Amino acid sequence: MRNRIKAIPLSRRSFMITAGGFSAAVAFGGTASTALAQAAKPKPFSPSAWVTIGADNIVTIVSPASEMGQGVMTSMPAIVADDMDADWKNVRVVQAPSDAKSFGNRLFGGAMITGASRTTQGYYPVLRTVGTQVRQVLLAAAAEQWKVPVGELSTEPSMVVHAKTKRKISYGALAAKAKVPEKLPEVKPADWKPFDKCRYIGKDIPRVDVPGKTNGKAIFGIDVQPPGMLYGAILRAPVEGERPERVDDAAAKAVKGVIGVVWLTYGVGVIADTVEGVMKAKAALKVEWSTSAKARAYDSDKVGQEYLATARDLTKKGVDVEKHGDPDAAIAGAAKAITAEYLSEHVTHACMEPMNATAKVDGKKVEVWAPSQSPTLTQVFAARTAGTTPPNVTVHTTLLGGGFGRRADWDFTVDAVNLAKTVPGRPVKVIWSREDDIRYTKGRPLIGQQVAVGLDANNNIVGWRHRVVGCSIYARFSPAAYEAGKGKDPPVHEGVEFQYAFPAARSEFIRDDRGVSVHVWRSVGSGYTKFAQETLLDEVAKLRNQDPVAFRVSLLGKSPRAAAVIQEAAKMADWSKKREGRALGIAYSDTWNTHCAMVVEISLDRASGEIKVHKVWSAVDPGVAVQPANVAAQIESAVMYGISGCLTEQLSYKNGEPQQSNFHDYQVLRMQDAPEVQVKVMPTWKDAPGGIGEVGTPPVAPAIANAVFAMTGKSLRHLPMTPARVAAALKA
Repeated sequence: MRNRIKAIPLSRRSFMITAGGFSAAVAFGGTASTALAQAAKPKPFSPSAWVTIGADNIVTIVSPASEMGQGVMTSMPAIVADDMDADWKNVRVVQAPSDAKSFGNRLFGGAMITGASRTTQGYYPVLRTVGTQVRQVLLAAAAEQWKVPVGELSTEPSMVVHAKTKRKISYGALAAKAKVPEKLPEVKPADWKPFDKCRYIGKDIPRVDVPGKTNGKAIFGIDVQPPGMLYGAILRAPVEGERPERVDDAAAKAVKGVIGVVWLTYGVGVIADTVEGVMKAKAALKVEWSTSAKARAYDSDKVGQEYLATARDLTKKGVDVEKHGDPDAAIAGAAKAITAEYLSEHVTHACMEPMNATAKVDGKKVEVWAPSQSPTLTQVFAARTAGTTPPNVTVHTTLLGGGFGRRADWDFTVDAVNLAKTVPGRPVKVIWSREDDIRYTKGRPLIGQQVAVGLDANNNIVGWRHRVVGCSIYARFSPAAYEAGKGKDPPVHEGVEFQYAFPAARSEFIRDDRGVSVHVWRSVGSGYTKFAQETLLDEVAKLRNQDPVAFRVSLLGKSPRAAAVIQEAAKMADWSKKREGRALGIAYSDTWNTHCAMVVEISLDRASGEIKVHKVWSAVDPGVAVQPANVAAQIESAVMYGISGCLTEQLSYKNGEPQQSNFHDYQVLRMQDAPEVQVKVMPTWKDAPGGIGEVGTPPVAPAIANAVFAMTGKSLRHLPMTPARVAAALKA
C-alpha cells in the first residue's frame, strides 16, 4: 500500500507512526494536554501528534484541514476515532499546527492545503490506517498487562475487553502504564474496521465546530487579539501592478493614534492603535500612482469577445487536455455539425468574513494568525516577506468565515507581515474592507469557450471538440505545477474530461493572460465547462427527439454510478410531470471523483428575463460518505452558491479597474430567493471517497439553462444569466 506504516521510536511512553510522509503519535500518561505536549516535542524528531491518549481517558485528535464550514474538523477526526474505537464523547479535536511534514495532504504534494475537494480524498486512507494502528497497539498493551493472547481481546468505545474473563480496561488506564512496542504491527486496508461495524463513518454525529459558532466562542481570524496588538490597513493601487510614485501622508499622520505610514510596492500601509484611526488615516492618504501596468488595458467586455474569437480560430492551438480518436475529421465529415460559443464572466468569492491576518515579526521569528486554507503557503510567503525561513514561521490557523478557494492565497498574510516588520515585536492585524475584498480580489477567470459537435444522419454524436480560452491560475499560484503540467492548468479547464461515451473527442486549453490575476473559485473550471457541455447535450437531445434524461443515460453505459444518480434525481423530481408555468432542467457532473445529478424547477418572466429557481433535487454518489448529512449540507450550500454565481454575480473591469465594490452592485443570492433543496446521498461503499465541497456547484447553471431551453427553445450561453441577457436571448 502506498501509505505503508513504519515505526519511529520516541520514548518508553509514546510512539509515532508515519504514513507516506504523514505521522501519527500517541502519548501515554498524564492529562490530554500534557500528553499532547509530550508527543509534540519528542527528540530528536520534533513531530506533531495525530492522537493523544491521556490518563484521564480523553482522546485528543488533530484535525489536519482548515475548517471553513464544510465540517472537516468533525469528519477527519471521526475517521481516526472509528478505527481506534474511541468513545466520541471523550474525544477532543485540536487544529493541526503548520507542520506539512506531519500533516500535509498527499494530493497536494505533501503541503497543508484545504481545497479542490481533496481533503477526504487525500486524508481518508491515512487516517483509517492511523486509527487501526492505534487500536492494535492498545490491544497489544492490554494483552501484555493481562498476560493473555491478543486474539482473545476486542474493543468497545475507549475500552479493551477480555470476554473470557469479563475484564475491561479503559484506554486512559492503559495509557497510564503502557509501554511502546519495539516494532509496530503492519496495517493494511483489510485491517480497517468493516463498514457494518463502524460507529462514526457513514453515520451522522454532531459537528464539533457548531457549538462555538452558535454561542459566540468560536475564534475566526477577525477575532484574534494577541497582547499589544496594533491595527493596519492598506490603500491598494486602483489597477493591479501599479505602484505609488508620490505620497502625501501628512493628513494621515495627523490622525490620533497613527503610528506609521509604510510605502509598499503595491500600495501604502497605515498602522494605528485603533480600527477607527487606521481607517481614517487610510482615507486621508493622497497618492499618485504609476500608469504603466499591463492591466491598464484590461476591459472585461472586450477581453471576453477576444477570447471567443480565439476559441473559434482553429489555427490558434492550445494544449490538449484529453483526446481520443480524431474529432476534427469526424466533425468535418459529419452529416450535421453544431457549434456553440460560451462566455463566463469574472466572479469573486464574497466570503462573509473579509480577508484578514495578524502577524508579529520579532527578529527572524514570525508568528501569524490567519483564517487560511493553506498554512504551508502562509508559512512560505510570510517567511519570504519577513526575510527569514519557513521553519521560523509559526502559523495559527483559525476558523474561516468562508473560503471557497480565496483563502488558499497569501496576499492578506503578506499585508500583515509587511506592516508588522516596521513595529518589531508588536502584532499587527490587517482587515480588508468589504470594498477592498471585492475590488482587489483574485476572482474566477473570465473564460471563452467553443464546443463543436458532429452528428451522423441519425443525430448520433460522432465527434466532440471543446476549446477553453482564458488566463492561467497555476502560472501565478503554483508555477511548479504549471511547468510540470506542460501548459495544462487543471483548475481552469477541469470538467472537460469525458465521462460520456463520445466516439471521438478532444478538449483543449488556450492560455491568454492579460495582467489581471485570477484564482480558484468554488468549482473553478467545472463551473463553466459543465455549463457548456451539459447545455449542448440538451440541444442534441432535442434534435434526436429524445428525453434529456434518457439521452444522458444512453451515453453512460460504462458508468452505472453516473446513470444511477441521473435516474434518481429525475425520479425525485417526478421528471415526467408537467408543471403549469414552470419547467424542469437536468444536468450532471462527475468532477472530483463524485457523481452528482441535479434537477431544477424554474419559472421565467418573459418580459423582464428574470429567472426564479423554486426547487432543486439532487442525487449524489460520493463513494464512501463519511458523514451523509454533511454531504447533503455541502450540496445544499453549493446549490445556493451556484445559483448566486450563475444568475447575478459579475465582477467587471474597465481600464483595469474593478467596477463593483460591495453587495449593492455585486449582487449575491438573497434569502428570499433561495429555493427548496432536496438531496439524496447514494454511497457506494466499495469505492474510494470522492470530493464533496464543490460537487454541487457545476450542475446548477446548466440545469437552470436547460429548464429555460425546455420552456422556450432558446439557448443561454452567457454567465451570469442576468435578466437583460435572458430577455435578449428570448428575442433573438
